[in-house]
Amino acid sequence: MTTKAEAAYELFKSAIGQDEGTGEWLEVSQDRINAFADVTEDHQFIHVDPEACKELSPWGVPIAHGFLTLSLLVKLSASIPQPTERLDGIVMGINYGFDKVRFINPVKVGKRIRAKSVLSSVDLKDPNTIQYTRTMTVEIDGEDKPALVAEWISRLVYG
Repeated sequence: MTTKAEAAYELFKSAIGQDEGTGEWLEVSQDRINAFADVTEDHQFIHVDPEACKELSPWGVPIAHGFLTLSLLVKLSASIPQPTERLDGIVMGINYGFDKVRFINPVKVGKRIRAKSVLSSVDLKDPNTIQYTRTMTVEIDGEDKPALVAEWISRLVYG
């Protein structure tokens, strides 16, 4: 008998290389940047001091931490519609890691970002577990170059 993970694996496998869609815009505010700085204890002026940025930064305004943008992938990807049949029977999803992350363009304070996803690969780890990789591109509203591109690996455990 086929498990739910095995059925989902076949659906994922047939979608490799396909664009999964683009999510909704999210504004990166100074409050969000400051909160991230507090949690990570990274208060470098380029993130938290607008006056120093005017004088010393090549961008003239604060920029988001690269790791803040990366951490927002969870929020940003949640608004990308997923085919419900691939998700039937999921007990939990687990972040497994990243094969590659590149911070290409800084996110200036007040800019909006969104994620675009392409399914890169999928493996059936056992009869109840799928591991899949998505190429995530975080776009910046009004900019040609993306903020980041990451190969995000996740595991889905089915019941």
